[in-house]
Amino acid sequence: MQAAVKKRLFNREEYHLMGEMGILKEKHIELINGEIVNMSPIGSKHAAHVDKIVALFSQFIQGKAILRIQSPFVLDSLSEPEPDVMLLQPRKDFYSDKHPGANDISLLIEVAQSSLDYDREVKLPLYASAAIPEVWIVNLQDYVLEIYSHPKENAYAKKVVKKLGDEVHINPLDISFNTSDLFIVSSE
Repeated sequence: MQAAVKKRLFNREEYHLMGEMGILKEKHIELINGEIVNMSPIGSKHAAHVDKIVALFSQFIQGKAILRIQSPFVLDSLSEPEPDVMLLQPRKDFYSDKHPGANDISLLIEVAQSSLDYDREVKLPLYASAAIPEVWIVNLQDYVLEIYSHPKENAYAKKVVKKLGDEVHINPLDISFNTSDLFIVSSE
């Protein structure tokens, strides 16, 4: 008879305490469903696409939203993911007293190459369960933008795939642009 394996899950408070005590020395980790997960190293292609998104959105959002890059938000007591880009509801204190919660997020973006399956299969259901209204996956494998909206339980009811050259609209900010503005197709 085989013994059942039990996992010891951590909550957000324990996770932060381990960080403060110097126990968590790794970079690029996040707390997902009570587990401390090593994230893939950020490659140059991934970083360049995040930078391009930041440059694009910076043109449009002044005063309409807070642009947060690769920073955590409070999903629940066992999860504190660090998505690539978030558009947050504006606040004068810029969330200095605590990390934003799921209800503060207008749009969440994951740039995905090697993490594509993980983002779709693990993170996306978490984001839906937290009722984040819209999540984009900037898919660097296929050069498409996957737009997920209408969260229901742990899934999104609507998925739209935009190809290079398609127009995309950010509803909360009432702005539109071409998906080609999100991707770097060749070196310049």
